Amino acid sequence: MSRFALVGLILASVALNALAQILLRLGARAGAAAEPGPAGLLALAFQPSVLGGLACYAVSLLLWLYVLGRVEVSFAYPFLALGFVLVALAGWQWLGEPMPPARVAGIGIILAGVLVLARS
Repeated sequence: MSRFALVGLILASVALNALAQILLRLGARAGAAAEPGPAGLLALAFQPSVLGGLACYAVSLLLWLYVLGRVEVSFAYPFLALGFVLVALAGWQWLGEPMPPARVAGIGIILAGVLVLARS
């Protein structure tokens, strides 16, 4: 498999992991009113968005395992930092979370770092 295709799989894994975070956040917000204790936790665990988030994690993990069998971990691992970028942007866009200037600067630094590492 070409390195270009492997980078695509890495990015798909990172995107699925970020999507999992957003879905889990949506499920946690929906289940926030659940009663405390085991019954409430069980109800939270079966929120559709929580289940979707867990499914995204599972597929992300399988893709990641496939990738790690084919590229150096020192090459693949820095791409995980893009998850911070995707989650921050999705939280801002879809969940109405704030995007202060310091967060924008941090996102820029992360992107620059990943670009440097990806070109090595």
